[in-house]
Amino acid sequence: MRDFYEILGVDRKASLTEIKKSYRKLARKYHPDLNPGDKTAEQKFKEINQAYEVLSDAEKRKKYDQFGSMGPNIGNGQSGSGFEGFDFSNRGSSPFGDILETIFGDFSNSSRGTPAQEEPGDHPARGEDLLYAINLNFMDAALGIETPIQITRKITCTACRGSGSDPTSQKVTCPVCRGKGRIQRQTGFMKFGTVCSKCGGRGTLSGTLCKTCHGDGRLDETGKMRIRIPSGVDEGSKVRIAGKGNSGVLGGPPGDLIITVHVSPHKFFRRNGQNNEMTLPITFTEAALGVKIEIPTIEGHTAIKIPPGTASGQKLRLKGKGITNPKTGTSGDMVVEIKIVPPSIKDLKIRELLKEIERISPYNPREELFP
Repeated sequence: MRDFYEILGVDRKASLTEIKKSYRKLARKYHPDLNPGDKTAEQKFKEINQAYEVLSDAEKRKKYDQFGSMGPNIGNGQSGSGFEGFDFSNRGSSPFGDILETIFGDFSNSSRGTPAQEEPGDHPARGEDLLYAINLNFMDAALGIETPIQITRKITCTACRGSGSDPTSQKVTCPVCRGKGRIQRQTGFMKFGTVCSKCGGRGTLSGTLCKTCHGDGRLDETGKMRIRIPSGVDEGSKVRIAGKGNSGVLGGPPGDLIITVHVSPHKFFRRNGQNNEMTLPITFTEAALGVKIEIPTIEGHTAIKIPPGTASGQKLRLKGKGITNPKTGTSGDMVVEIKIVPPSIKDLKIRELLKEIERISPYNPREELFP
C-alpha cells in the first residue's frame, strides 16, 4: 500500500491544517461526482479518504507513524478497503462530514444523488439592499445635508410577524424531512445529512399562507425618511445607511439603503480631491501694487493677501479652507489662481497713461524666450 503522506502529498511533519488543506484540494479533484464513470478517480478518492481518516486523527496518526499501515486499529482495520457504506450524516462521528459538505455542498443538484422537492425562501435571509440616487448642489455636497427622501421598501408583515404563515392555522409535519429537521442524501457510496431547507430545521410547517402578505412575510411600504449626507461627498460617492433597506425574510436582518450621490457643478468653485479651487480676477494695479481682497469659500467669506508683483496664473493657497474628507475628517486647502484682467483701452486717456507707464518703467516679459 502507498504511504498515506505520499497519497495526500504532504510531509511527514505536516500540521493538521496542511493535511486538511491538501485533502480538500484532492477530494475536490477526484470526487466521483466530478468524474462520472472514471474508476481510476474513484479509486484515488477512496485512497485519499483512507489516508485522511488516519492522518487527521492524532491517535491513529501516532500508531501509523509507529507501526505503518498494518498497525493495530489503523484505518478501522480495513486496509485498502476504501469507504463503501460510510454514513456521513452524523458529523460528530466522521472526520469527513463537515469537510466534504463544505467542499461539495449538499449535492442537491447532483445527478447521482436523490434531491428532495425543496422550495426556495424557507431559510432566514438578510433583506435586500435598496439603491437610491440623490442630486446635490456643490455646496450641499461639500458641507453635508440632512434631507427627507421618499422610498418604497419591504417591511415585516405584522399579521404573520414575517413568517408568511397564518398564525391561526395548525402546524403540520414537514413532508420532506418527516419532522426530523434534517434530510439525508445518498451520493455514490456515501451518505450526507443536511438541514432541511423546506422547514429550516424546525420539522414543521404551517398549513395556510398569510392572507395579508400572501406568504411572502413582507409588505411594500412607501414613506418618507430623513437621511444625513456627510460633508465632503463627491460625484459618484456612495453613502450606506445600515438597516434601512428591505426587511429580512423569516427573521433575517434587514438590508441597507445605499445612496449614490450626484453633484452639480458650481459657478466658480472647482473640486480637485479635497482641495477647492477657484480663479480670482484682479486688476493690473492690484497685481502690481498688491492688495488685500475678500473672497468666498465654502465656509463663508475670508480675506486673502495678493503680494505686489503677482503674475497672472500664480496660485495662492489658504490652508484648511478646502473640502472635508468624510472618512478622515481632515480638510483640504483653498487654491486661488490669479487672473489679471487688463483695463478697457477704449478711453484715449487710459491708453496714454499706459504708454507713459511703459516709457517710465520699460521691461520685456519675453526676455528669457530669446537669450
